[in-house]
Amino acid sequence: MSQIYLDNAATTQVAEEVAAVVADCMVSDFGNASSAHSAGIAAEKRIKAARAALLAAIGDAEASRGDVCWTSGGTESDALAVIGAARAHAGRGKHVVVSAIEHPAVRKSAKQLEADGWRVTIVPVTEHGVVDVDQVVAAIDADTTVAALMLVNNEIGTIQPVAEVAAAARAKQQRIHVHCDAVQALGKVAIDVANLGVDSLAFAAHKLHGPKVVGALWLRKGARLAPLWSGGGQQAGLRSGTFNVPGIAGFGEAVRMAVRDLDAHHERWRAFAEVLTSAAAECGVPWRQNGAGAPRAPHVVSLAFSGIPAEPLLHVLESRGVLVSAGSACSERSRKPSPVLSALGLGPDWGTIRLSFGRYTTAEQVRSAAGLIKEAIADLKG
Repeated sequence: MSQIYLDNAATTQVAEEVAAVVADCMVSDFGNASSAHSAGIAAEKRIKAARAALLAAIGDAEASRGDVCWTSGGTESDALAVIGAARAHAGRGKHVVVSAIEHPAVRKSAKQLEADGWRVTIVPVTEHGVVDVDQVVAAIDADTTVAALMLVNNEIGTIQPVAEVAAAARAKQQRIHVHCDAVQALGKVAIDVANLGVDSLAFAAHKLHGPKVVGALWLRKGARLAPLWSGGGQQAGLRSGTFNVPGIAGFGEAVRMAVRDLDAHHERWRAFAEVLTSAAAECGVPWRQNGAGAPRAPHVVSLAFSGIPAEPLLHVLESRGVLVSAGSACSERSRKPSPVLSALGLGPDWGTIRLSFGRYTTAEQVRSAAGLIKEAIADLKG
């Protein structure tokens, strides 16, 4: 039985073109990018090419607004931004504002700061899974130094009003650091740092068919962060450690491919979503699409079914070859209620599955999955 992989929001298959770049870099340009000799310079060129690709993808091709700090992934990028900004500005205030639907990397960074003496305010979302700009602004006070709001939610795909929040937050507190987790946005929606107006953006390569354990943090010029650790002083001391040159090179290739094919993917993914929501409507149980009524990224579909527990549904689908998620793969094994779904007001009687698409998802796979979902729910409700 062939598998139908519909969990691309958790991670993606590395593209063949990306794997080829990584392998070639490991063999041909294996030097330490901090070395001054020719092997080090060749490795550094790989990093510069990836940097150019990422900056171009977010509307800052000339690096006139900021620059890239390479990390081990989205979690580190979020932690570096939230904790680093809070510590860098602790002399002005110790208050952090985050939305109720942030990724655990942001929520738990805020929790760590809270344990160290910071105040943390969590701003709720509407029933559609979007924050209210006025509520974010109301939460900001004279001690607020950091506000964090993701661009695309990883569980339900809603697009948050980041640009509006950033502008309104800065109008109230001029020196606030606004961080944006854009891990699910890169390669899925258009990003322009000039329009967003944020101070930092977090990215991860493995969400767009790049390698795992490589990410990036875009940092606006003039923004200050305290490093999470010390070391050899790479990346202006912000993130010491030997550069993961093959991973960074693969990240750059993945970004180039994602941006090149963005419009075509959007068209396919929207059609896939329609197939799945139509199937949900034919299941014979009350259902809802989480985040319906709000702007959403096209690659994530979150479906909730009344009276159908998520875990048995996941197992039945997997037994029939369909791999999906109950929510974020970063937390679902804990068996605790998803903070995102709880923030939407979903009670325990609603079982939710997240289906997410990637470069290699086909229309045939989605049609097959739609039929298998209907069969699984029919079996479980009987």
